[in-house]
Amino acid sequence: MESTPPHHESQKKPTIFTYEAPWQIYGLNWSVRNDKKFRLGIGSFLEDYGNKVELVDLNEESGEFQSDPRLVFDHPYPATKIMFLPDKECVKPDLMATSGDYLRIWQIYDDRIELKSLLNGNKNSEYSAPLTSFDWNELDNRRIGTSSIDTTCTIWDIEREIVDTQLIAHDKEVYDIAWGGVGVFASVSADGSVRVFDLRDKEHSTIIYENPQPDTPLLRLAWNKQDPRFMAAVLMDSNKIVVLDIRYPTFPVAELQKHQASVNALAWAPHSTCHMCSAGDDSQALIWELNNSSQPVMDDLNPILSYTSEAEINQLQWSSLQPDWIAIAFMNKMQILRV
Repeated sequence: MESTPPHHESQKKPTIFTYEAPWQIYGLNWSVRNDKKFRLGIGSFLEDYGNKVELVDLNEESGEFQSDPRLVFDHPYPATKIMFLPDKECVKPDLMATSGDYLRIWQIYDDRIELKSLLNGNKNSEYSAPLTSFDWNELDNRRIGTSSIDTTCTIWDIEREIVDTQLIAHDKEVYDIAWGGVGVFASVSADGSVRVFDLRDKEHSTIIYENPQPDTPLLRLAWNKQDPRFMAAVLMDSNKIVVLDIRYPTFPVAELQKHQASVNALAWAPHSTCHMCSAGDDSQALIWELNNSSQPVMDDLNPILSYTSEAEINQLQWSSLQPDWIAIAFMNKMQILRV
């Protein structure tokens, strides 16, 4: 990543590794197991029923990505999200989840990947409304929360394969969901709001933010794991990232507007309270440093690092095991960048 302004010449160049898939990449995420630090799951984006998910591994010695044809599987429709079980200590089975038409849990073996669970949240039909996203609870691994275009969020107990809770979360499609604690999650929607839910009081939600432009959807949500007072959201077809402090609803503490085109993805640093990365249609990945106080940040805040890719970046994930690595996806390429 290039610094703005440039670093001193003597600094060694950051490292970038590139993997080329046989299809356009959309789904992307890092392994969360200490024995698989450089493993990533990637999913295809084909306007077709038949899609793919594959696991790739970076060989640190050779600097080459390795893919094993036995660790590729067919996926109905593009995976809207891919996540690995948050299990750093490697004490649980090696699991991965994907969302699309359903929530699916996959078990990973050395030589194959098998479907473990297919979870349908619609009790009245064998068909479920498409899932836009999901989040795996780091503090309670049995729980996965999904968001759907049918206005609901569903909390699953994946060990028992049952719905724990299903809430009508918004007035319109729900586009993203994020956990902020064991029983607390937030969601964003086409209705333009960010809402926070506490599973101890399922009847109520708190609206943390409403887009001042009516009917402008919020597409992405990221909750700061190191400082859960803060979350950030991305607006549809907008270069703006809204940073929120949940103690002070309705008014953002910052609006970051240095992207030159729509923002598609964002991630808080897993190891820092005040760093965030965003990426978008301007082919830029930007890293921001925010102050930790609730004092509003000036809206003309500049990113501290930037990286320009060959094309629009549609996905971004920051490795929780190796905080100096960020993965981005554009066209059929996945790059990991040392920051």
